[in-house]
Amino acid sequence: MNADREPNRLPLRAGAMLLFAVAVVFVGLGWHSAATSGNDPEKALEAANRQTATTSAPAPTTSSVASNAKLVCVINAGDISGLAQEVTDQLKAQQFRTARPQNYTGGGFSENTIFYADDADKAQADKVNQALGGSYSVEERPSSFTMCRTGIAVIAIERAQ
Repeated sequence: MNADREPNRLPLRAGAMLLFAVAVVFVGLGWHSAATSGNDPEKALEAANRQTATTSAPAPTTSSVASNAKLVCVINAGDISGLAQEVTDQLKAQQFRTARPQNYTGGGFSENTIFYADDADKAQADKVNQALGGSYSVEERPSSFTMCRTGIAVIAIERAQ
């Protein structure tokens, strides 16, 4: 009788091992999904390709920068150490309200960019662009970019020419 039970144990053991292997695969896929969530290269590419034409206006003077203007956050997304601080100092010298400079390591940016939240903020974003020499791309903030939500985000990749 014992010999009859032995052949039946092997398929049960193989089934258990198969279920265990499937569980390991699903845990691995879940971990990968959690680790890469928020890194959507398609959205980053779309944001980089979208460009809004900027109007040429004189650089803002001390009196033309409104005191109720939104906070400007300068974010270094390039390889130049201290670039965000340089741009922040440049904007402070022109009387813009600025936040503490930050770094961004998520990738996806290929040019200097200024993000604004809505049409009401576009005028201020254009003024910031003119204060920085007009070489930044001014675009509406993509929903995937979460830094500096309440202000104007200045993404610095390289020094303006």
